[in-house]
Amino acid sequence: MAQLHKRFSDEQVIFLLQAYEQGLMTREEVQDTLGISRSRFFVLWKEYREDPEAFSISYQRTTYKRISPAAEEAIEHELMREKDLIEDPEIPISGYNYSAIRDRLRKQGIDISVNTIIDRAKKLGCHKPRKKKKAHDREVLTESVGALIQHDGSTHRWSPFAKKKWTLITSIDDYSRKILFADFFSGETTWAHIQAIKAVVETFGLPLRYYVDSLRVFRFVQGRDSFWRKHVLQTDDIDTQWGKMMRLLGIKVVFALSPQAKGKVERPYRWMQDRIIRTCALENFRELADAREVLQEELDRYTYPGTGQQSSGPFHNRRNPSHSI
Repeated sequence: MAQLHKRFSDEQVIFLLQAYEQGLMTREEVQDTLGISRSRFFVLWKEYREDPEAFSISYQRTTYKRISPAAEEAIEHELMREKDLIEDPEIPISGYNYSAIRDRLRKQGIDISVNTIIDRAKKLGCHKPRKKKKAHDREVLTESVGALIQHDGSTHRWSPFAKKKWTLITSIDDYSRKILFADFFSGETTWAHIQAIKAVVETFGLPLRYYVDSLRVFRFVQGRDSFWRKHVLQTDDIDTQWGKMMRLLGIKVVFALSPQAKGKVERPYRWMQDRIIRTCALENFRELADAREVLQEELDRYTYPGTGQQSSGPFHNRRNPSHSI
């Protein structure tokens, strides 16, 4: 069947809608006459009710603007910068991040879709197909906010120009995927993890459980006996300082058996690591204070995707009553 605007004029459709409005015709009769569905009828009816004078069924084709030469040059420039980062053996980046390129272009006032950037990347030889990874069949399921907090630390050279490695400690709610805490520390110490939990508890309240790995800060792990050595103390026979604190708070601790089992917190880590390292490398940042600013910007992007909204203070001190636990 031909399209509606090819079979009827604006005046004919308006006449039928007016007859429906006056009760002279039923909705089914108007639909049968026009040969349209129920949902299509209500779309037309809504448009007519909102502005009867401007109502029209004429088809208007949207004309898309071509990308300007300046925008094309900016896309190529960013792709070449990305390529230099990937080919640099000192920088732990192995793949292209086209979303990050889009965000950098938006800061320059150029609004380009990721698909357009990928198209240009393929033409310029700046494209690597993603490798398919085997799905992990073990996962932790929760049914409410605050039932489980996934907590982890990651130590890297977050900036290729930094002289030292920094540790990013992050806590994420398993159910809502909200990042409750994220901050850089000079090292992954017991005190750093205690400060992270203090910020979460003071801001959001006490959770039921914490999900961590078997790092020495969290757990005493003893190896097997050998022919020449027998251990007196076994795994978990000693309570760590961090573990004592959690017990006093009444928070149960659950230990992950593998990195894959902590995928919900590992994925944000990979996302932030990729973004932060790229920005620090491109902006030549080398100080911890600069990395914290980049971290805050990326956390705002993670928390408010597509809105451009920014927080007013440190991420781990910001309160949000709707996410209280």
